Amino acid sequence: MPFIDCKITKRLSDEQKEKLKSGLGRAVSILHKPESYLMVGIADGYDLYFAGQKLQSGAYVEISLFGSASPADYERMTAEVCKILSSFSVPADKIYVTYHPVKDWGWNGSNF
Repeated sequence: MPFIDCKITKRLSDEQKEKLKSGLGRAVSILHKPESYLMVGIADGYDLYFAGQKLQSGAYVEISLFGSASPADYERMTAEVCKILSSFSVPADKIYVTYHPVKDWGWNGSNF
């Protein structure tokens, strides 16, 4: 039951959003989660500031998942997220990725 929330400074076309969503959908398997349960949020044109400066090209990605994954899987996922975002000309040193393991997760009227 993962949710990937991507905030990106660049404005994206619908085609680019689809490409981003599809890339994240493939990448979630790194965390041993199926795309069939993945929800993705994309906020483009998002103002992000780093070291007191407004970023022209940057991203913040929050990954919430039911349960947790290994540190090695998180490391691989971070690398993949940075690779995906680099295709939108976002440099890796301007991308933050955070992970939020969730113990209780509700869906479809009940909890897992």
